[in-house]
Order: sequence, then C-alpha cells, then structure tokens
Amino acid sequence: MHVLRTILRPGWIALGIVVVAFAVACFTLLAPWQLGKNSDTERRNDLIRTATSLETAPIDEVAPSSAFDPSTEWREVSVSGRYLEDRQALVRLRNINERPAIEVLTPFAVSGSDRVILVNRGFVRPTEGAVPDVPAPPAGEQTIAGRIRAAEGVSTDRGVGEENGRLTVPSISPGLVSGATGTTLDDFYLQLSKGQPGALGEIPLPHLDSGPYLSYGLQWLAFGIMAPLGVGYFLWAEIKSRRRAAAAQQADATGGAESQAATSTAGEKVAAAAAPAPPAHESRAERKRRMREELRAAAGTTETHHVGNIGQGPAVEETASEKLSRRYGG
Repeated sequence: MHVLRTILRPGWIALGIVVVAFAVACFTLLAPWQLGKNSDTERRNDLIRTATSLETAPIDEVAPSSAFDPSTEWREVSVSGRYLEDRQALVRLRNINERPAIEVLTPFAVSGSDRVILVNRGFVRPTEGAVPDVPAPPAGEQTIAGRIRAAEGVSTDRGVGEENGRLTVPSISPGLVSGATGTTLDDFYLQLSKGQPGALGEIPLPHLDSGPYLSYGLQWLAFGIMAPLGVGYFLWAEIKSRRRAAAAQQADATGGAESQAATSTAGEKVAAAAAPAPPAHESRAERKRRMREELRAAAGTTETHHVGNIGQGPAVEETASEKLSRRYGG
C-alpha cells in the first residue's frame, strides 16, 4: 500500500506519462525516421556504385518512356536533340562545395520524338547576391550524356518567380518548369556530365558513405529503453528512502519510551530510598498527621508555627520538611 501511494503521487504520474510518450516516440517515430534515412542512403549508394560501373547507354534503352523508374536513377544515358534556351529556369539558394550557387535548368527536345527532358547543365556562382549572366547553350543538334535523376520535392512556401526577366524555381522539379513554360516534360531530369555540350560548373556525385543515420537510430532506441529504466530506478530509490526514514522514526519512538520508563523507575527508587522511615510504635493518629505533612512537603507548601509561649519571641516560618526533620530527628 505504501508503494502504491508513492507511485500515485501527482509528480510521479506526470513523469510517467511524459516518459511513456517519449519512449513511444522513440520506437515509432524518431528511430524509424533515422533508420529509414540510413536505408535510403545505402540504397542510393548501391545505385551509384552500380551506375558508375556501367557504360553509357542510349536513353531509349534505359528510360523508354517519360515515367520515372527509380531503379534507373544515376544511370548515365546519351540523347540527341537541341536545347530550348527560351524556356530555361534558374534554381537559386543552392550550396555546392560549401559555397552559394545557382543551378541552370534547360529543357532539351529529343530528336525524332515529341519528348522534352529537363537538363541540369550545372551551376554558376552568384555575384554580390545577384544572378550573373548565364552562358548560352550551343545551338542546333547536340548529343549529350547525363545521369538520370529523380525530381526534387516541391517547396510549398516558395513558388515560381522571375528575376531580371529570367524564370526562377525553388527546386529541380520538371512539373514546376512545365507549368511555368507550358512545355510537357518527362517526370525525371538529366544531370549533365562533365565536358558535355552546354555544361557549366560540374555538380559532384554524393559521397558514398552511410552518414550518421544508423548511429542516430540506435541512439533513439537506447533512449527509449533507458528512460523508463531510469524512472523505475529513481522510483525504487525513493521507496527505499521512505522505508528507511519510517523505520528510523519508529526506532526513535520506541527508544524514547523505554528511556522514559527507565528514568521514572530510577526516580521512584531514589525517592523511596530517601524517604525517612516511620517511627516505631507510631499511633494511627500520628501516622495520619505525618502523611498529611509529607504530602504538604511534596507539594512545596509552607506552614507558620510559633515556637515558645504566645507573644514571646518572633514568629518563625517553618517548612513542612523542616518540621518533619525536627519531629523525627532527621
């Protein structure tokens, strides 16, 4: 019952609710989120390793339709056609090699078909926060090679804009460029390889490491286990502390009662030993009188007696204990 009362205190109840909610979040949200990112990174690294080990192939063999196939991402393909510079878009606020950059997206019309593919030609550096002049792509028929990339997510807080007469978009999304230019584009885009016609600053491939996501996921799992264990430990420590305090209080109460009883018994023995013995052959009346006088002495009362004849000498105030001593010779 004492343990139950400790657990049901408001503070422990509130702490228990918070810890349970935290543990549930660790196991259902935080750890799966980090472990999922680790799985995505490993899958991307596997795709890059596979893609870089293969030769460049025509786009009709790898991506025959406009729909995006995730298994083909990072494959390098070749395609012939021409750039549509008048429908070009810029992606601002990018970071490449830890420096600000602007990426240039130019639609590319495939020869012999009605397909138009968005091509990321690379990046240019902004000048004093402004958009610099972007080199124009080569005119006429061109054959280019680039890696298939999935479209980026569309930012909901930023939309299509225009700066100095040039179209700007917040992310590399064929859908955004398609809606802004009125051009039907494939669902994916090509990241132009180094040295190709129309290429600008090269965008490097991602580093092939898994990152910290696995360790982060394991840490969240550990936190979800340790938090309830920590609360249980502190709860048990408080229960033990309360039990020790109650036992000490009970021991102090028992010891005090025994000490008081021993002191009272010793006092009674001393009083009995100090009390004068009654005189021999004491009559009943004298015994009663003696007992009354002893009671008065114990209560600290005083009596006034005149020693000698009336009117002779001063009155002497005599205590009951002195009277007893005078009468019994104590």
